[in-house]
Amino acid sequence: MSEIFGVPIQVLFGQLLIGLINGAFYAMLSLGLAVIFGLLNIINFTHGAQYMMGAFAAYFLLNKLGLNYWWALVIAPLAVGASGMVAERLMLSRLYKLDHLYGLLLTFGLALVIQGIFRNEFGSAGLPYAMPGQLSGARNLGFMFLPNYRGWVIVASLLVCFGTWFVIERTKLGAYLRAATENPAMVQSFGINVPRMVTLTYGFGVGLAGFAGVMAAPIYQVNPLMGADTIIVVFAVVVIGGMGSIMGAILTGFGLGVIEGLTKVFYPEASNTVIFVIMAIVLMIRPQGLFGSR
Repeated sequence: MSEIFGVPIQVLFGQLLIGLINGAFYAMLSLGLAVIFGLLNIINFTHGAQYMMGAFAAYFLLNKLGLNYWWALVIAPLAVGASGMVAERLMLSRLYKLDHLYGLLLTFGLALVIQGIFRNEFGSAGLPYAMPGQLSGARNLGFMFLPNYRGWVIVASLLVCFGTWFVIERTKLGAYLRAATENPAMVQSFGINVPRMVTLTYGFGVGLAGFAGVMAAPIYQVNPLMGADTIIVVFAVVVIGGMGSIMGAILTGFGLGVIEGLTKVFYPEASNTVIFVIMAIVLMIRPQGLFGSR
């Protein structure tokens, strides 16, 4: 068995795969946070709970309505995004003229309420969710076996992440969104309903969390605390990439997932803290993040 730095190559590539999968979820979740903060200046602490809601929506659709994974990929993000738009209209919209701290506290409180409701109803044990039959099995790449579903997660997250970046940075719709955050009065003068645009943007960012939750359900099981376990790492990813930077969220999410996976091979004791160590170093050298602006 060939080795690299004394580590069997199968073990190394296996951890790289795990790192890429974790990085895919970091990227999708941090992308939603970056969209919401970059365009609306809201620090959305409810994001982890909304990620969990996406996984539970997939579970309910399958077990209550008989709708499979592919239906869940469409319906769950829409449902979670719609719930986010209701919360934005009823609560967050009242705080836009106040300090950012109020929005942070409100979303943090909402996250605790949502997690508490699901935990009281379903407990802390994970609920199984079967992966689609079309993506079962694995492919032999020669140096390792790649589970089909894991490969799908990586490819789908890349398509979603870079598709979102293209829409926001390279299209007229994205230009309107960016303009509405900087000069809403001017955009309103062109006949564009800015409050509706803000609501839809928030719903889209929340829908990304719901989409990630559906993708995660067959891998991590459906758990009321699955968002709480992930969101702290995702916030670290957003800070390292640069608050509000779309490309920073994508590249940093995948990169840190790989670094975390490699750390588990070479220095397992540091695998749970390596991302936070990197965050501390980046903040000391470049406080605005790797891709952020001052």
